[in-house]
Amino acid sequence: MKKNISLFLMIFISVFTFAQKTVSGKITDDDGVAIPSASVTIEESGKDAILAYGITNSKGEYKVTFTSAESNVDLKVKAFNQKPVTKQISNTDQNLSFKMQSEATEIKEVQLKTKMITARGDTISYDLKAFNSKNDRTLADVMKKIPGIEVNKDGTILYQGNAINKFYVNGKDLMEGGYGTINNSLPKDAVQKVEVLENHQPVKILQDKVPSDQAAINIKLKNSVTMTGRGEVGTGFGDPWLWNVKLTPMFFGQKSQWVVNYKTNNMGEQVENEGNILAFGSGWEGRRSNISQNNWLDVENASVPDLPVKRYLMNSVHYLSANYLTNIDKKKEWELKANANYTNNAVERESNSTITDIQQGTKYNTKFLNNFYTDKVKGELIFTKNAKKGFFKNTTTFSQFWNADRALAERRGSIGNEALESPTSSFQNSLSTIIPWKEKMVNFKSYISYQDDKQILEISPAEYLQFPYKVSDTAQLATIKFTPGSTALQYFRIKSLDTSHSANISFSTKGWTFTPQVGIDFSTDRLTTNFDGITDDNKPDFTGFAYENDLKFTKINPNASVGINYKSEAWSLFANFPVNFNNIKAEDAFRNVSKSLNKTTFTPNVFAQYSFASFFKASLNGSISNNFGDIQTAYAGYILTSPGGFNVMNPKNPIPQTTTKSAGARLEYRNPLNNIFFNAGYRLSDAKNNLLASSAVNEFGFSVIEYIESENKRTNNSYYAEIGKYFPKFKTNASLNYNNTNSKSQSRRNEQDINTRTDGNTLGFKLNNTYFSWMSFDFNMTKSWNKQSNGIIQDDLGKTEGYTHNLNVFFYPLENHTIGFYWDQINSKLGQTKLNNGFFDVSYQFSWAKKKVDFELKWMNIGDRKVFERINVGDATITQTTMQLRPSQVMFTVKFNFK
Repeated sequence: MKKNISLFLMIFISVFTFAQKTVSGKITDDDGVAIPSASVTIEESGKDAILAYGITNSKGEYKVTFTSAESNVDLKVKAFNQKPVTKQISNTDQNLSFKMQSEATEIKEVQLKTKMITARGDTISYDLKAFNSKNDRTLADVMKKIPGIEVNKDGTILYQGNAINKFYVNGKDLMEGGYGTINNSLPKDAVQKVEVLENHQPVKILQDKVPSDQAAINIKLKNSVTMTGRGEVGTGFGDPWLWNVKLTPMFFGQKSQWVVNYKTNNMGEQVENEGNILAFGSGWEGRRSNISQNNWLDVENASVPDLPVKRYLMNSVHYLSANYLTNIDKKKEWELKANANYTNNAVERESNSTITDIQQGTKYNTKFLNNFYTDKVKGELIFTKNAKKGFFKNTTTFSQFWNADRALAERRGSIGNEALESPTSSFQNSLSTIIPWKEKMVNFKSYISYQDDKQILEISPAEYLQFPYKVSDTAQLATIKFTPGSTALQYFRIKSLDTSHSANISFSTKGWTFTPQVGIDFSTDRLTTNFDGITDDNKPDFTGFAYENDLKFTKINPNASVGINYKSEAWSLFANFPVNFNNIKAEDAFRNVSKSLNKTTFTPNVFAQYSFASFFKASLNGSISNNFGDIQTAYAGYILTSPGGFNVMNPKNPIPQTTTKSAGARLEYRNPLNNIFFNAGYRLSDAKNNLLASSAVNEFGFSVIEYIESENKRTNNSYYAEIGKYFPKFKTNASLNYNNTNSKSQSRRNEQDINTRTDGNTLGFKLNNTYFSWMSFDFNMTKSWNKQSNGIIQDDLGKTEGYTHNLNVFFYPLENHTIGFYWDQINSKLGQTKLNNGFFDVSYQFSWAKKKVDFELKWMNIGDRKVFERINVGDATITQTTMQLRPSQVMFTVKFNFK
């Protein structure tokens, strides 16, 4: 770890080895009139390497900061209809002004070309035409090829390795973070450029006062009023008959915007997550989150392969969503947004595993066949005013789930049927307003959330469950003997109320903004559970309090903090210094237990960023946080959270406490002049807990997990680097990334303390090319090496390797004809065991150019590979699993734009 820190610091400090120099001045013409928008670049003499650049303002003034080891550098000035100026200058701070001579040139032919990547201030613009290929149809197809931008598997857009905070279309935030629908369905032909807004503060009244370290994306359309969208209709041959329908019309106007989206298929495409919130904006806007259930109970689940979802997802899904935005005042400051979505989904999954327990020297098999049923609806109403003179945002959200899961489980020849019903109702309201008061700003925030979760888990026959349990108060384990033919039933219900209210006042002076705040957070959870089962010998006694819970868990947290922000041309700083007065109480009437915690904590966080030499940004961050657990770590009665085993807390345990310290450093370089993007960083975190999970596992793989009082730590440190470059001459975008992570953790299994150390290395490479008129390709590769050791898993048992690649090649033999070839390769290795999984698809597409309609015939999984194989290493087990895949299938699809 010390070597890693030293290496990073050497790289980090080397940037500052040579002092920065600043050149400033004014550019005028022969008559002394200022020339705006003239470019000023600093280059190393004879190397044609740009060190820094600047653009003159409306007064003709410029300022360029650069770093160089050379004694002299070249300064070049260019402006339209002016003769370029080149002058060699010394590597010192200086003020230089220039008069440019007019240069009239007779132009015989004019050809306008937009630059691929341009930069102005904190905005970097990408011309979409420079990065697309003939086979691309949507914004998402092209977005993946833009240097500096990545798109994760879940749809999250990253810029320089960090998630964006906003996604705009023509400057409006219609989707409120759920931008997957637009990214996947907006035709590329409607887009003029993609703009990256670096260090974007979405709350206008806070701009130039409270900085941000996140970027935003703005999609600038060709027309200010655009009616567009994307659709697909497909059918296919397989088992069963296949269908695929996608209809996503959308409208973007100056006053209103809307998107309607209906998607349904049973051919393995996951569309129901398009409504997930991927960008959360600024904390000043209030609180928003993806609504999820409190799923404490679960059936035993089949494993999922590390493959693209389309390879294994056995689904039948219907997803409908609608988003609407309109301005409700003449000044266009107030916006009303309404969105709703409905999901109906059925998923089938199957896997077989062989588990080797190294600690106990046993081996057993499991087989799980699942059916998951999702039925949910969500509605949201948002009122927003985002202006320079005030801010208001109120978000009201309602969600309802009617989910159900089924499992047919087999373990060591014993079969069990498992059924789970999970209805949930959820309501949230978030309000935030910022009011200017003289030279100050007053911010009020209020958040209220109420959720009611019910779950009923049923297992039959109950004798499938062969749980270990402690005999009386001894450490000896015996196996529960359920009555043959009986049913085991776990009932669960939790009602949760969570509120947060705060007020602060901000005042600014000379680039500094100070924000003192007071607030109070209050939450209360009421948990009731009961396990019902029949045993031959009445051991253990399920009618007693040991298998029931009636727990009330309450948190009251008055808090006060001071936020400090600074923004200048080169520096961005934001820090928060909160003091929390934590009051926590857990009351369990069944066990006559009432325990509490009253503790004052100081949890500061700091971020500082320095921009220099036009292209570099260096940043440091650090934080301390405290988590005192929740009701999920405070209950004392046994709960059958899964048919795999009970979970329980000792009633004598104190309130759980976790203290986490983290720090990081990061260096970024982005140069739109030569299309290079680079970032490197180091992260370190240390989490200390007062409770430790202790599991008792028998030879059948069933367990009881008990949380005991024992201080333990989890440390994690990693360093990473990524570099990307676009080669315009070859129409090629390439990037290389590397990540190294070292972690240590502690656990206890069958009375044995386990200290696990994990070392992981990942190397990634991405390349796409559109140089040839007859071919284009995309290639993504990841190679990983991992080593785990803890005294049980050690030597070759803990060494694993993985390799994956995805290759898409498109050939264009004739105009409007495309042949596609797709190759997914996933390999894994443990010791001498090697598992190789290859998948191949082919497609033919004819494009009716006049109508912008595509006809595609695609054959997927040509080799008809039925299963996927994988090896996993746990703390004390090695699991080899085969998972069911989608069979070979042929799809015919018609794809079109709405306009």
